[in-house]
Amino acid sequence: MRFAILVVACALAAAQTADPTYEPLARAYEALRTRDYDAAVAGFTRAIELAPQRASVRKDLAYTYLRIGENELARQQFQAAMNMDTADVQVAMEYAFLCNESKREAEARRIFDRIRRTGNTVAEQAFQNIDQPLASGIERWKSALATGPDNASAHYDLATLAERRDELALAAEHFEKAWRLRPLQRAVLVDLGRVWKAMGRNEDANAALLAASRGGEPRAADEARELLPGRYPFVAEFRRALDLDPRNADLRRELGYLLLSMGQKQDAEKEFRTLVEIAPDDMLAATQLGFLLHARGDDAAAKPLFDRVMAGPDEDLANRVRAVLHLPQVLSHRAQAATGSIDAKVMAERSIKAGYMKDALKYLQVAHEEDPGDFDAMLKLGWTYNVLHQDATAASWFDLARRSPDPKVAGEGGQAWHNLRGTFKKFETTVWIYPIFSTRWHDFFAYAQVKTELRTKTRLRPYLSVRFDGDTRVTVGAVSPQYLSASSFIVAAGVRALPWHGASEWFEAGSSMSYATGHILPDYRGGVSYAHTIGRTLGSEASGWFADTTDDGVFVSRFGNDFLVYDQSRAGYSMGSAALRAQVFLNGNFTIDTQRQIWANFVEVGPGVRFHAGWMPASMYVTTSLLRGFYLMKTDGTRAATFNDFRSGVWYAITR
Repeated sequence: MRFAILVVACALAAAQTADPTYEPLARAYEALRTRDYDAAVAGFTRAIELAPQRASVRKDLAYTYLRIGENELARQQFQAAMNMDTADVQVAMEYAFLCNESKREAEARRIFDRIRRTGNTVAEQAFQNIDQPLASGIERWKSALATGPDNASAHYDLATLAERRDELALAAEHFEKAWRLRPLQRAVLVDLGRVWKAMGRNEDANAALLAASRGGEPRAADEARELLPGRYPFVAEFRRALDLDPRNADLRRELGYLLLSMGQKQDAEKEFRTLVEIAPDDMLAATQLGFLLHARGDDAAAKPLFDRVMAGPDEDLANRVRAVLHLPQVLSHRAQAATGSIDAKVMAERSIKAGYMKDALKYLQVAHEEDPGDFDAMLKLGWTYNVLHQDATAASWFDLARRSPDPKVAGEGGQAWHNLRGTFKKFETTVWIYPIFSTRWHDFFAYAQVKTELRTKTRLRPYLSVRFDGDTRVTVGAVSPQYLSASSFIVAAGVRALPWHGASEWFEAGSSMSYATGHILPDYRGGVSYAHTIGRTLGSEASGWFADTTDDGVFVSRFGNDFLVYDQSRAGYSMGSAALRAQVFLNGNFTIDTQRQIWANFVEVGPGVRFHAGWMPASMYVTTSLLRGFYLMKTDGTRAATFNDFRSGVWYAITR
């Protein structure tokens, strides 16, 4: 019986897992206290990777972004937190204010409208501040159009205000009128497609966006492609887009080549014939139409097209025509015209300030090609890729920048590289130690683990582990196994799943090697762990109420297939400054098992305190509790036994 208690105690102690986000969150809050915001962002980002559904972490990250002026990134985190916790009015309001600042009045107006209906006066005022100017502006432009209906700018401004006020039908009507009056401004098609998409008119929306994505302004084309489906368009979608924008030469040319690839030469010829009519200077279209006519024997119709191409400025096309007609090739040397150009890095800076990160990326790539030794350009490339969420590429540029002879560039690049490299590490090693003293057993116990995980692209993380489970007296009690020692090293291999909504599954197989007896025994276990915290944690900057719980279910096959469930919960108040943070709380613990053994069924309650001093490492804290315990099972018909215990322990963990 004593031996069984000993090994189950080891299993329980080893199976208990701290909140996996504790260490990165502790680092993040410690960094906030020292105003090291880059490190704080890295810590919160790591915690979100481990617990992506924890709204409170995203909220703290959003406020950190606000401190460093990254309002766009803050808005994204507030949005994610709002979607996870729809009852958090504060987060919704923060998101709405940031939407309003970033010209997303429609989204801000919708959120303020929802919140004001609950009686929130701040939301009511914010809603009116957005809605009233929009309503008056719409009426003003309607009056202007009543006297001048052919004013494209007025139609566009009216449509823009209507979209911001969620009057989508009115917005679509006037965006389309503005487009008809100025058919070369394909950026308007992006606006029209976006509104049609919001109205559920997906076919019309795709037609407008497809037309905008081919030809016209490059920025409008990029925006349209982001809104289009990820697949390649169908022929019917090309035709629908051409009905909306019949003079779009790029769109019609692409349809022509698509039809050629499908073997539909007759339909392709019609498209290229129309293209030559609407764009007589399109030498590529003229060449392709001439080839089609020549292939079916209509040389008379093909000749004027070939003559136009051979007389044109494109020597490559002209020589392709000569090759088909078996004429000699013509070669000439063109003088390269010297053209002045604006410095690519200057253009990149302008694009970054304007928020056009894709344009900035293009200019920085040019700057790097012109001067491969420019470390400042490498650093800016790293930040640009980071903003575009291409962190793997960003890390490689930061790695180059940190080798700069300029200390400032090297320092910034090195810090950024250090913050990102953890995302791409193949292996991650965690070490934790938890020594405690118990007056009930009059002994010191120590539990520790070194675990190295293989980081995969799935939720599953294979690992190798070495645990230590020992005490100073090398003895075992006889009633409660929860805080006892097996005097062993446990070597195991296992796999765990990353937390999902706070829950993580795990299984491992290994051997328990007793340093007291020399015995080596098989060790198999598995289970589910759950951890959740609400309120102000020990690492928070502000005081406030908190509650946390750690729940585990552990299956132990070696002892009659027993399954134990145990919970450790606390609720209390966090307080203090950076020099000394403390939590005062009430413990509520219980342990039960399926075989209803006396030592495995008990409840503990009592007060406790947990604190972290400023001189301690970020992930270290001290816990002290005074507990009253009650066993749930009886042995001889008498009342169940009770016990008292004063426990004090130190937790420390580090991950590399």
